[in-house]
Amino acid sequence: MLRGVLLTRFRRDRFFQLGLFLVGGVVLAALLAPWLAPFDPVTGDLRNAYLLEPGGRYLLGTDTQGRDVLSRVLYGARLSLSVGLISQTVAVTFGVALGLVAGYYGRWVDALVMRLADITLAFPTLLLLIAVAAAVRPSLPVVFVVIGVVGWAGMARLVRGQVLVLKRSEFVLASQALGALDRRVLFRHLLPNVRTQVIIATTLGIAGAIMAEAALSFVGLGAQPPTPSWGAMVADGRDLLRVAPWVTFAPGLAIGMAVLGFNLVGDALREMYDPRLRREP
Repeated sequence: MLRGVLLTRFRRDRFFQLGLFLVGGVVLAALLAPWLAPFDPVTGDLRNAYLLEPGGRYLLGTDTQGRDVLSRVLYGARLSLSVGLISQTVAVTFGVALGLVAGYYGRWVDALVMRLADITLAFPTLLLLIAVAAAVRPSLPVVFVVIGVVGWAGMARLVRGQVLVLKRSEFVLASQALGALDRRVLFRHLLPNVRTQVIIATTLGIAGAIMAEAALSFVGLGAQPPTPSWGAMVADGRDLLRVAPWVTFAPGLAIGMAVLGFNLVGDALREMYDPRLRREP
């Protein structure tokens, strides 16, 4: 049934098609980077390939280190996709677990979890990311964990709201009346019924994680040189916009396409499962 709904939506919704096309492009670029990249993304040729314009051997030109921009963009897709998937895994793990517990048990448990979420959400996300990342030595594992930990609050509030409604449902009350343990009620009855909302939020969260990683790398708190990162590539070319705009344009376009793709897919899924938002494509 789910497959049929997705296929119907795919045939009718052009934005969904565009989103899947963009996401598929990012995934393929990440998986096939070692075979698609014409040059090594880390090493360059300062003597013969310094800031070459796009064309010829270098389809997207070269940067200030003589490195091929296309190769770095392709390998940057691997980093961005990894950050999105791993950070959202962290956010979903903490957010879903705390949201389930808060919504089901209520009282002081709910109050404690929601106040922690309020504190997390009270700070601007980017400033909080920068503050946490700056407190430790910048590295990729730190970026993965920081973005995931900062993103747990929104997921927890979403799950908690769904559980508050579902725990009064007849199937939950019947299970409790039959003596089911809380663990069974949480993971066999409540969790499967919030799965759709979690998938939608995760899809949208991947786009936010890609933007967050790019922002951290732009200010030097994310991936460290010479690791190919879209945000770091944009930062490297910000002073060259007039003489070598391709250094910034290529990774900037890649960020925009990836974020747009995941947002379009997430919006399509949300409209698909929420009748209040549903529109005819």
